[in-house]
Amino acid sequence: MRLEPLGSETYAKRISRLQSILAEEELDVFIGYSSECESATSRYLSGFWPFFDFDCVVVPAEGEAVLVTGGPESYDFAKRFSGIKAIRINPLLVETSAPDWVPEVKGESFQHILPDVCGRVPKRVGVGNWNIFPHVLFEDLKKGAPGAEYIPADDLLLRIQMIKEKEEIPFVIETYRITEEAMKTALESVEPGMREWELESLARRKMLELGAEGMPYPAWVCSGPNTPLSLCRSTDRKIEKNELVQFTFGTKYMGYCGNMCRPFAIGTIPSGAGKLIDVALEAMDYALGAIRPGVVSKEVFQGYHNILSKYGFQEFTLYGPAHGTGSSEVEGLWLAEQSNFIIQPGMLFNIDIWLTDGTAGLRFEDGVLVTEDGLKELTCYRRESICL
Repeated sequence: MRLEPLGSETYAKRISRLQSILAEEELDVFIGYSSECESATSRYLSGFWPFFDFDCVVVPAEGEAVLVTGGPESYDFAKRFSGIKAIRINPLLVETSAPDWVPEVKGESFQHILPDVCGRVPKRVGVGNWNIFPHVLFEDLKKGAPGAEYIPADDLLLRIQMIKEKEEIPFVIETYRITEEAMKTALESVEPGMREWELESLARRKMLELGAEGMPYPAWVCSGPNTPLSLCRSTDRKIEKNELVQFTFGTKYMGYCGNMCRPFAIGTIPSGAGKLIDVALEAMDYALGAIRPGVVSKEVFQGYHNILSKYGFQEFTLYGPAHGTGSSEVEGLWLAEQSNFIIQPGMLFNIDIWLTDGTAGLRFEDGVLVTEDGLKELTCYRRESICL
């Protein structure tokens, strides 16, 4: 049983808050791009999640926001599911191998859409999803505002996203509950000789049974010589006894992402990996205690780095001990050496401890919600050296 979806008033409130920020920054319009695998902007502002085709959300500083998608199928789909009711078609947002439509499809270029939505030709345009915004679409955008200043604007949307609304919290909690139950089911069922993809499939099946809509990214199980890879894929390799196995898994539920990672062994932890696990758990415990309202982000990173340095592990990691999450698996707010934001109630983090010595690699990851009093732990199952 899934929770009732967020109402259109939630999306209207988010758009209103974004418009206030646009006015503060003297921007005429925000336009964000979404695809099936990078759906967060559209999902957060409209509740619509494109697939096959793509979409853009156009939010003027004043006036009505518009969802722009491609083709008649996505138009009808968006009409049913989008919290933004004004919907337009731009043929450049249709799927890569578009059919030759039988009925005539009337679409518009941004040359017409952009000034029409803004009420005038905009002079300063904020572009969301800057690093994935397609070139052909950007060129079309510039036809609607020739000579305008185009500004990366992902941080503007993050100002709204980073503090979770009370309406979002039940979805966040349920996302992590499903993730933890799926992880638990898989770890309780793994046996020597099981192939990596088979273990992943156990978790996938459980999450779908519990109401998940999918995953925020491809999960993976990597074992033995594959564990030093921070990103991997589950393969046909058989999981053997007394070797390190890394299980990285996440759930997407009603537009929210929840992630959890555990290293384990069937039998005994191999020599060398045990120290990595001990240090990772010490770093995890530190982060659970250090992430608190009012603390500056880089101070948390420094404490984490000090722990790694104490054991000579400072070069064994790739980033800081936590990152923001929510509508995307990684939603900004890295606790990094150069970051300088103040942790606030309502922020949602994945504590993400990744270590590798080049021979073995492992990741402990759990979700936490910052509250007025400290942290609410969203996953915690077997946060330990796991021997099955």
